[in-house]
Amino acid sequence: MSQDAKKRQVAEAAFDRIRDMLDANTPIGIGTGSTANHFIDVLGESGLQIGGAVASSDATKNRLVQIGIEILDLNSTGSLSLYVDGADACDPRLNLIKGGGAALTREKIIAEASKFFLCIADDSKRVDVLGEFPLPIEVIPMARSLVGRKLVELGGDPAYRQGVITDNGNVIIDVHGLSIVDPQALETAINQIPGVVTCGLFAHRRADSILLASDAGVIELTRD
Repeated sequence: MSQDAKKRQVAEAAFDRIRDMLDANTPIGIGTGSTANHFIDVLGESGLQIGGAVASSDATKNRLVQIGIEILDLNSTGSLSLYVDGADACDPRLNLIKGGGAALTREKIIAEASKFFLCIADDSKRVDVLGEFPLPIEVIPMARSLVGRKLVELGGDPAYRQGVITDNGNVIIDVHGLSIVDPQALETAINQIPGVVTCGLFAHRRADSILLASDAGVIELTRD
């Protein structure tokens, strides 16, 4: 099965998993990326009416508008019952690396505001230890060099993602060469560097459930 077919498969499984949580009065959060896009497509094809959505990026917002879903401001909605998003990597404890699409800050905000975070991905994203996929970090532009030096001190090999500006007007540094055995500690250490907006480790607010598409079907990982 192709990777794209797996993404469609897990998007359909996610919709079935949360169908009972969706209604015309309940807003949800929706993430960014190719797998999240498949979920948006499935949601649109279902014809189910939901109470609007908080989008994690301008790209997601535009896609939701195309299928007639109202875009809401998180400041107005308050906490959300549900957030659906993909991941670039996940470990057995449901810690994630996100930010390949440069939307990590808004994704992390929505995840924190949501009671249930459902992550959807294909099985290529499952790893024993995070770090093979470079860790994205959103950085205020004037601090790029400073942050890079601090990341070297933490054992990483930082690389500026050329030509990418986030929806918040910042830049992305991707950190290579890490073996992230303590995701929460590293998330805290990186987020304390002046100039860092946030890093793409979702460990303090990890997923509540992960659906992974594979050739054998969709499997679900849940917290211990």
